[in-house]
Amino acid sequence: MELGDGTKCVHGGHGDPRPGDPLAPGPVFAAPYHLGDPQGDFYGRTGNPSWRALEAAIGELDGGECVLLPSGMAAISAVLRAVLHHGDGLVVPSDGYYATRQFVREELAELSLEVREIPTTGPWPDDVFDGVRLVLLETPSNPGLDVCDVAELARRAHRAGALLAVDNTTATPLGQRPLELGADIALASDTKALTGHSDVLLGHVSTADGALAQRLRRARTLSGAIPGPFETWLAHRSLGTLDLRLARQASNAAALVEALREHPAVTGLRWPGLPDDPAHRLASTQMRRWGGVFRFELADADAVAEFVRRSALVVAATSFGGLHSTVDRRAQWGDPVAPGFVRFSAGCEDPADLVADVLAALS
Repeated sequence: MELGDGTKCVHGGHGDPRPGDPLAPGPVFAAPYHLGDPQGDFYGRTGNPSWRALEAAIGELDGGECVLLPSGMAAISAVLRAVLHHGDGLVVPSDGYYATRQFVREELAELSLEVREIPTTGPWPDDVFDGVRLVLLETPSNPGLDVCDVAELARRAHRAGALLAVDNTTATPLGQRPLELGADIALASDTKALTGHSDVLLGHVSTADGALAQRLRRARTLSGAIPGPFETWLAHRSLGTLDLRLARQASNAAALVEALREHPAVTGLRWPGLPDDPAHRLASTQMRRWGGVFRFELADADAVAEFVRRSALVVAATSFGGLHSTVDRRAQWGDPVAPGFVRFSAGCEDPADLVADVLAALS
């Protein structure tokens, strides 16, 4: 029987309990282990039971084999270094997370990659895939919230001999399952909604390719880019409420979007869950639920600062998916957006309180 999202979140990765075991296992702190079993743990950089427990839980949600990394960028960089070779072609989103493009330009320069930056919505002509080794998508895109057809682009990438990876941070494994849509790799910054409490840096890569997962684990061991056991335990604990948190965040986003649709100070309002949003029709075919992140524009940077100053509940922060509602003026980080562009992450506050506060701050 296929278990529901909430059940998987609560029980995932906990294994078969024995009498006397704690209901919720704690973190395992170890550098060396007692030697003996050649297949067992022997050193903390190579393996940790806390990693494996969370990897089992996330892997079940993603529908693949999960490899845990210490941040979202560690997950992206691990995939790029594991897959790409000198002179390979790479497609990255021109409107996605800016640090991904920065990493490719600055840290992978020695590979002399042929990099093609394509907007999430395309156009995607056939020659985009020529000579490409990896296509990296981000859908919904960050911060624009545009959407592309994962299944169709996976088919075209595979026809050209390329792998397709999806940055699934905005959607989360509950909102979208890229591996089921044909992607070879799903990755995410679990710093955001998956852990959801704004206190942990973490990332992961999931794939149905066992050999690739093993390469990633070996790279993790050799590079030393490993997650801490305490952070891993915090993430696993937080995963238990992911289904509940996402439901409240999405309902808050829906209420806020509806309240802001006709507001005279707001332009460029976008949320894939909005029936008349340009991304809604396609998103409805591949997303399992909506998230709590939406976007809009105010007049300028000063208007955004004044909005934050007047709000009692919304704070300025450069992350999303947490319990607290936040805004991030993305132009300050170099994204090619208007100075008053805001990425709003709806938190878990009471919907009526949040809507009233936002409207008062904009009045």
